[in-house]
Amino acid sequence: MSAGPLAGIRVVELGGIGPAPFCGMLLADLGAEVIRVDRPAEAGKDSPHPVILRGRSSVAVNLKDAEGAAVVRELIARSDAVIEGFRPGVAERLGLGPDVLLAANPKLVYGRMTGWGQDGPLAQEPGHDINYIAVTGALHAMGPAGGDPVPPLNLVGDFGGGGMLLALGLVSALLHARTSGEGQVVDAAMTDGTALLLAMTYGFLAKGGWEDRRGVNMLDGGAPFYAVYRCADDRHVAVGAIEPQFYAALLRVLGLEGDERFARQHDRANWAVMKGELTRLFATRTRDEWARAFDGQGACVSPVLSLNEAPEHPHNSARSTYRRGPHGGPEPSPAPRFTTTPTGEPAPAPRVGADTTEVLATLAGLAPDDIDTLREKGIVG
Repeated sequence: MSAGPLAGIRVVELGGIGPAPFCGMLLADLGAEVIRVDRPAEAGKDSPHPVILRGRSSVAVNLKDAEGAAVVRELIARSDAVIEGFRPGVAERLGLGPDVLLAANPKLVYGRMTGWGQDGPLAQEPGHDINYIAVTGALHAMGPAGGDPVPPLNLVGDFGGGGMLLALGLVSALLHARTSGEGQVVDAAMTDGTALLLAMTYGFLAKGGWEDRRGVNMLDGGAPFYAVYRCADDRHVAVGAIEPQFYAALLRVLGLEGDERFARQHDRANWAVMKGELTRLFATRTRDEWARAFDGQGACVSPVLSLNEAPEHPHNSARSTYRRGPHGGPEPSPAPRFTTTPTGEPAPAPRVGADTTEVLATLAGLAPDDIDTLREKGIVG
């Protein structure tokens, strides 16, 4: 039996990449039974994404075939939610749109993950994370003063503003369905989610506390006390000494107490001078030497760790923030943590189509001979 607060919830994930599978991973991590529908042509292959596709069952069904779509409709009729990440209108053309599925299962929560949303002038345009964060203002705000915008991996649009938002929307709609018996469509657009992530920034902008240019504000690297500095070994430390007591601790460790250049922390006219001196100082020792100097000093200074280093950090290790995945490398552990309904260890990402026979027999009510016939036709894998 699944562990976690979502145990007992069944979700069908119509195979895709990026944010929709991330949503599926989050739900599976929290105990939901997630059945991913993959392509028959890929059946038998190892999972292409061993972390983000963990915790699932995988069935291989051709959604473009009418019989295949009918099989998946049967699965969804016996499920609580469905996730799809197609362009608007594609699911409808496959016979898997919300009108059809909600008619068969009125309590169904139908989650739609797109970049631009289900409507609007750009709804049918292709795009990726970088495009969605570009048109919402987020990308413009990231990067050095006088330099070009810097893409923050695909964390903001795909995952923070996309998959995470869809997971919240699905759980919210599932709560409503459980109390009312009424399902609904959740339209999660990465542009909407990215804009939402900018809520505090827009609050600063509204109050005159943010300039609409990058690298000159308190939280975008413009402030000398909230910035990244290169060390003697070409590695880096991150400084986040915003509050007065943390700023005072920063100056104490650096031997800058009483230095008039640092007396007025929020005097933007002096930030360039302050940053120049901090740049010079941090370049005199290695990253790990600075980490030891600031350890326990309450100055909000941390070493910038690589992806391979982060799982070995004592704090991350103590909390098991990362786990050793079945693929042999580190991967993030499920989060958040629950006292009453703790999550279990995620199952490995399945081979594509590994569960086709079992799931179709158990949930779609197909006899073994019927499954064999569909497999011979290439409809399932």
